Amino acid sequence: MTQPTGDRYVSFRGIDCDGKARQLLEYIKQYTAEPPHPSPWVDYFRTKLANQQSLGQDDLYFVGSQINSVHALFEEYNNEEALALLGQVEEECC
Repeated sequence: MTQPTGDRYVSFRGIDCDGKARQLLEYIKQYTAEPPHPSPWVDYFRTKLANQQSLGQDDLYFVGSQINSVHALFEEYNNEEALALLGQVEEECC
């Protein structure tokens, strides 16, 4: 008997985890392009984003594997909206 091919995100139906992760990546990209003030997180995420591309990681995987660092970045720049979205993604999608 063969096993059906599963979608690793099937339990996330109706939540739009991919869209939320994409939004979080947009916040990160904005900060790496134009940081409000210098931060070691900017260079860290520039490197990580380049690695994401070369490794072919999807946005949700990236956010899930970097959740603490993403939280620190958003906290440093006092982005409450991004922190709330990150909390939602962590709770619902990771």
